[in-house]
Amino acid sequence: MVQNYQKICEDLLKDLPDRQREVISRRFGLTRGQEAADFETLESIGKDFGVTRERVRQIEEDGLDRIKEKMGKYEKVFQLYSQHLKKFGGLRKESVLLEELGGKEYQPQACFLLNIGKGFERSGETEEFYPMWFVDKKSVSVAKKVITFLSSKLKKIKKPLASKDLKTSYSVDNESLLSYLEASKKIQKNDEGFFGLREWPEINPRGIKDKAYLAFKKVQKPLHFKEVAGMINGSLVQTVHNELIRDARFVLVGRGIYALSEWGYIPGEVKEVIFSTLKEKGPLTKEEILKIVMAQRMVKENTVLLNLSNRDYFLKDTQGRYKVKEA
Repeated sequence: MVQNYQKICEDLLKDLPDRQREVISRRFGLTRGQEAADFETLESIGKDFGVTRERVRQIEEDGLDRIKEKMGKYEKVFQLYSQHLKKFGGLRKESVLLEELGGKEYQPQACFLLNIGKGFERSGETEEFYPMWFVDKKSVSVAKKVITFLSSKLKKIKKPLASKDLKTSYSVDNESLLSYLEASKKIQKNDEGFFGLREWPEINPRGIKDKAYLAFKKVQKPLHFKEVAGMINGSLVQTVHNELIRDARFVLVGRGIYALSEWGYIPGEVKEVIFSTLKEKGPLTKEEILKIVMAQRMVKENTVLLNLSNRDYFLKDTQGRYKVKEA
């Protein structure tokens, strides 16, 4: 879609007085080869000219009014912009749209044309969305409803989804849906192409502890801390071990072997596991206790029996079943 935007902008600016042309060029980064987000401020330009911020704004406004008189000759360009936005549900994340329209080289020019074109509106960054452009406010309303619906769905199922599973009750085609998601700050896509809530470690892992968590989620089984370190590029074994020790999401189940607490593993030493088990399910026989604890910890039976024989914590009734000793 990239056109010769540099020539179009030069043509639109060429008949302006020098000061108006310079102000607009600097405000939109049209001559400096900078990114569209790198516009110069009114204050910065005003200092160079020795005038107030308000005066620079007036110069810019007067220049843009003159430019609009010449825009008719480039109507096809604006039609292409409008068609492109409508293809994506009428809404597009700004950084994505500018790259699509202007490529790597002409993003400031594309942004300038969007600013002066009729029917294009920009929304700045909010808590819900990144900066974006749209052709119809209805598309923004639909995007908000879709994101709210999918956010609630993700909270309920508590796991990331592939794009094909992102079903909504709204009549939105797949390209539009993906465009809304791209503009959203609530729902994001991870490196594997799955969508989830931004704060989830599966979507935005923060540091070693989240990367370790993802390693367990990937293999779905207990791992030795050295194995976990081997799955995290550039990590130190001791650093990984320290994070596993400190984070409540991980439970030590054997010598250096950890599992996720969300898998039902009880934190603590063997004694604590027996205690929690009897509190919840007791009284239990020795065999029942062994079966439960051995599923929780990679230890020898004698280790469990030795802890169970501690009369400060556990008592055996006349039927040979064990219970927690009451204080």
